[in-house]
Amino acid sequence: MQPTHDPHAAKRAANLSINADLLSKAREMNINLSAALEQALIETLRKRRREQWLAENRAAIAAYNDHVEQHGVFGDALRTF
Repeated sequence: MQPTHDPHAAKRAANLSINADLLSKAREMNINLSAALEQALIETLRKRRREQWLAENRAAIAAYNDHVEQHGVFGDALRTF
């Protein structure tokens, strides 16, 4: 699977709006906001890419599943278990 991003890319400042209470609680817990956001974005990107891949390949997956249902999988005749 392709990496979600270049981990060596330069950092860039960004202006964000966040719930004030959430920000306060995160700071009380000494949460690194940049690291937490990056991790959340990585997870979101992975999920979206997976969804996109599945949508793009839905027809091929269905065709393969139909083929397997009708003909079995390669090697069924060779299997000894």
